[in-house]
Amino acid sequence: MDWAHFAQQMAAMARDLLAQESVDATLERITHSAVELVEGCHAAGILVLHGKQVQTLAPTHELVVESDKLQEQMGEGPCFDAARTKDGERVRRIPDFTEEEPRWPSYAPEARRLGIGSMMGFLLYTEEEDLGALNIYSREAGAFTDASELAGWLLASHAAVAFSSARTHAQMEHAVATRHMIGEAMGIVMGSHDLSEEQAFDVLRRYSQENNIKLREVARLICEHGSLSE
Repeated sequence: MDWAHFAQQMAAMARDLLAQESVDATLERITHSAVELVEGCHAAGILVLHGKQVQTLAPTHELVVESDKLQEQMGEGPCFDAARTKDGERVRRIPDFTEEEPRWPSYAPEARRLGIGSMMGFLLYTEEEDLGALNIYSREAGAFTDASELAGWLLASHAAVAFSSARTHAQMEHAVATRHMIGEAMGIVMGSHDLSEEQAFDVLRRYSQENNIKLREVARLICEHGSLSE
């Protein structure tokens, strides 16, 4: 591998990741970068665990989705383990699915039937949180070398920072929009019923609790209909 050229590509990708306008766009750029930059990679995706349920994000090929479904059904697999690792092992690499794989005895034979020859799973993490796993697939056995693994690890390191940053930005935008909507709804209630700001907020809060509806949704109803009568 031409490491000087790879370093230039990685630097350009890192800048590009941080320039994306949404979480989805960031994730898609991460997985497409894996296909572009990791030698031997035919497909990539990001696996996120919600308890024991698997969510597949930004897959570049249906193969990724099918593999993740298998791992969810069987409760085992390299990507599944990479996403929930607690043992400090940040990378799972399976060089050859044509050979016996004792770590995942149920998943491995099914992966072969899907046409997976080799794969790698990288934990996406920052100092504050674990975000999921970046998973890289090849249809060829023995496709990934030590250089491929290093390239994937470097990509995953940049990807984790970009993913975390994009998600934080989206959460902040959501919070600002929510505060704005709640403020607008309070203004409507204050004007309609001659209430103070504190009293108007109490109306929204009580309606939210009594009807088991999030405060943001209560505010949306008021903003759309001018009252809670709907």
